[in-house]
Amino acid sequence: MKRIFLIVLDSVGIGAQHDAERFGDAGANTMLSISRSEKFNCPNLRKMGLFNIEGLESIGATDAPVAATFKMTEKSNGKDTTTGHWEIAGIVSEKPMPTYPNGFPDQILSEFSKKTGRGVLCNLPYSGTQVIEDFGRQHIESGDLIVYTSADSVFQIAAHQDVVPLETLYEYCRIAREILKGEHAVGRVIARPFVTENGKFKRTANRHDFSLLPPKTTLLDSLKSAGKDVIAVGKISDIFAGKGVTEALFTHSNREGMETTDEVCAEDFQGLCFTNLVDFDMSFGHRQDVDGYANALSEFDLWLGEFVKKMGADDLLMITADHGCDPADDSTDHTREHTPLVVYGERVKAGYYGVRESFSDIAASCAEYLEIPKEFEGTSFLKEILK
Repeated sequence: MKRIFLIVLDSVGIGAQHDAERFGDAGANTMLSISRSEKFNCPNLRKMGLFNIEGLESIGATDAPVAATFKMTEKSNGKDTTTGHWEIAGIVSEKPMPTYPNGFPDQILSEFSKKTGRGVLCNLPYSGTQVIEDFGRQHIESGDLIVYTSADSVFQIAAHQDVVPLETLYEYCRIAREILKGEHAVGRVIARPFVTENGKFKRTANRHDFSLLPPKTTLLDSLKSAGKDVIAVGKISDIFAGKGVTEALFTHSNREGMETTDEVCAEDFQGLCFTNLVDFDMSFGHRQDVDGYANALSEFDLWLGEFVKKMGADDLLMITADHGCDPADDSTDHTREHTPLVVYGERVKAGYYGVRESFSDIAASCAEYLEIPKEFEGTSFLKEILK
């Protein structure tokens, strides 16, 4: 019974790509930044050979790695969550998704207000924690919705749960998703509910993403069509708008994501368990919390040491990322970085195998291992690494 556990460490980049300057990210290196923290302790990733990857050797290369490793390059024109995950699943996006450094145009907001019956506050790129601090009181008094964006292709709606019930907020997001089409087809519409706790505004774990449908066939679609399982853990189902998913298991934190992946590992399934661990990006990268980021990766490392003991003889574990978010740079935005790929299993020949030209090589390799047609982009590396 062949199974693949594909885990995305959201935003754990490993160094600026050749084109990073075009994105304003020259010199970014998420992994090196967090490795300097006293909270950084990743012996299991070191044992795997993660730090044998070119550019990471100073963190702690090993002479006897137990996994195959690659340095992955994003081929798509972007550095956001949707673009990165879609490429991992076999879609290379040549055209970047629209962004709004000066806020959304009046015609979009007018239609949104007309259909929701509520006004709009902010309409600027903003930090998610700062925006509720700056506009939360006005929102409560007026009932207007806090609409903001970031450097990513996102339309975000923040609302206090006592003012706008969760299901109503989600319905407003669906309205926005329906409006944002064509040239304004942003990657994600995101619900950002918050509450008052000890006199301060605090975001809740009830975030929900409303993504574009992937425009082409993905690894997930091909697996589902072939009768295989596609178990989506965390925000994976949201990122793919549910397309190609056979079972969606939503989580609110890295801890929940790891626990849920453990539970899936104990089940009999044939196909893919696709997990996203969101805290690296959401809780630490965007908030420029180096120590928190380092501690989160150390917690993952501790979990990893136990997870590999539960794997079956035909299981493959793949650990990668979707982009960078260097918490030590001058920006709170994502960074255009290479990502790691660690492949572990009883049949894998350990070693560092160099640089790959596209994240989509992961999809091609998964397809070959699970013996399904490759209906998407990418070149398999499977024959290089299997015994």
